[in-house]
Amino acid sequence: MKIASPMVAVIDIGSNTIKALVAKRNEHGLLESIEQRTLDSRISDGISGSSMHLTDDAIAEGLEAVTELKSMISAHEPVKIRIVATSAVREASNGDLFAKRIEDVTGHKLQILSGDEEARLIGRGLLCDPAMTKWEDFNVFDLGGGSLEVLTFRKRELTQAVSLPLGCVRLTEKFVKDRASPFSAEAGEAIRSHVRRQLLNADVEFLADKPLAAFTGGTMTTSRAILAAAKDVGFSKTAPRVTVELLGAIFKKLGGLTLEDRRAVPGLPVKRADVMPTALATVIALAEFARLSEFQHSLYNLRWGLADSLLSE
Repeated sequence: MKIASPMVAVIDIGSNTIKALVAKRNEHGLLESIEQRTLDSRISDGISGSSMHLTDDAIAEGLEAVTELKSMISAHEPVKIRIVATSAVREASNGDLFAKRIEDVTGHKLQILSGDEEARLIGRGLLCDPAMTKWEDFNVFDLGGGSLEVLTFRKRELTQAVSLPLGCVRLTEKFVKDRASPFSAEAGEAIRSHVRRQLLNADVEFLADKPLAAFTGGTMTTSRAILAAAKDVGFSKTAPRVTVELLGAIFKKLGGLTLEDRRAVPGLPVKRADVMPTALATVIALAEFARLSEFQHSLYNLRWGLADSLLSE
């Protein structure tokens, strides 16, 4: 008689979104989603400054989102719950205060992940993707609001995990002077130069003989959602393999619009409209640097890595 797999739940407090996943293992031992949800709740305003501080509004918005997601996951009665936070909270001078507030409202301690822990858990999550079971040597990228994680796998073993301060909220604050106007060529060139400089200084390893890399995170998800809306098809009908040429076309379209017009683009969440051109400029600069022409988009990232870890304890 087979024993049903227990369910576990994860809440991931990112810089630009707050997400939840309830998961279990199926009869084949593979990780399976029971329910997941994403809330556009940006807590990272000011992340590009010399001293990051979570505002009262950001804390309130974050607590509201976490409370809503905690209610959702609790309905499934998971045996374990893990709540984590990434770059915005780990860099904030009042991150400990936010952690205390989270514990007060949820009854669970907030684990503030280091950049290395975040990168490694993203890698662990990606290995749970059934579409990538035959991948052996490859790079993985995950772009968030505060940071870019760069991973290298050889024979499916993680050999490099680097977290760089190249998130789309951070770079928008740093290089985009007027978010309401179309994205300027000057901002694009500044972001391109900054990304190249950060990658050079970090001495990141890229697999030169592997022209295809995996990409996780909201930028690629949103790009596919925009494409799906333009073709009037469901998200699942879009190909997970996304070319840099396609990303460039989306960038050109969005970059030429005012923020007001961007907010009306089907598939583009309103709260992501101000940072999406920066995110695309960052991904394209990364692709140029690493000599990549396309990415394999995976929905398996940090939350999946955490869920896999909880189920393996």
